[in-house]
Amino acid sequence: METITSDQQLTEAGYYWRELNGLRALVCLPLEQDGFVNGFSTRMGGVSSMPSDSLSLAGFHDDDAENILENRRRFLKLFPGQWSLAGCWQVHGADARVVSSVEDAKPAEDQLGETIYCDIIVSNADNVLAGVKTADCVPILIGDPRTRSFAAVHAGWRGTLATAVIEGVKRLSQEYGARPEGLRVAIGASAGSCCYEVGSEVIDAFSSRFPNGAKLFTPTRPGHALVDLIQANREQLESTGVKPERIHVAPLCTMCRTDLFFSYRQEKKLHGKVGRLMAVVGREQVTPR
Repeated sequence: METITSDQQLTEAGYYWRELNGLRALVCLPLEQDGFVNGFSTRMGGVSSMPSDSLSLAGFHDDDAENILENRRRFLKLFPGQWSLAGCWQVHGADARVVSSVEDAKPAEDQLGETIYCDIIVSNADNVLAGVKTADCVPILIGDPRTRSFAAVHAGWRGTLATAVIEGVKRLSQEYGARPEGLRVAIGASAGSCCYEVGSEVIDAFSSRFPNGAKLFTPTRPGHALVDLIQANREQLESTGVKPERIHVAPLCTMCRTDLFFSYRQEKKLHGKVGRLMAVVGREQVTPR
């Protein structure tokens, strides 16, 4: 079932659209007001053939290097200032990469391939945008206004099962002294509970791992159910001490809205290759007086 989200609904959820030269990104206003540049990309305005004119921000193994570099260049223009993008090769786990400087961010932006394997990036560095790639998985951006540290987390069902977002909060605390109750969190578009059907292996894994795991599922047919990964990650964030009112969820499903977003589950069978979205966060740059 397709869901149409109005601009009013986005505003009520704490989000707005930023547009430039045919590109469109979703920005979490409360995270921005707390001093963090942030954005969740869409599929429009790029040069990749997925299927055409797509802003695929995938790794270099998924598209020609010149396409990826041009798409990233265009995407970064949405954010005023000079930024280095800190990415990684995502493996659906809960390992974290700590980025301490612009120089530290650069090795993962290599045309030979992103060879730093993780699903969480934490930093407090100037001129750095922490970025994770998704195409149905849950992108989570975190900022701490007090320490000005930040994190980007990639959480598909495996990452959610591995409690990646809890690890992200933990690493912000360990590295920078962030306190969960002061964190601001933006959860971007992902495969929603309206569409994301999984099999018994996922149902059993969540039900055995989490006390309330079975409540995340709505049965559809024998051995299958719709899963609510957004709720799962929200509950994990709250379990660390993050305040519910400081968690902002974009009311958009990637599987419903393939006009706006890439969806691995909807498009893999149609096009073979599927583009990737990117969610980024960095601390607002202060201009010297």
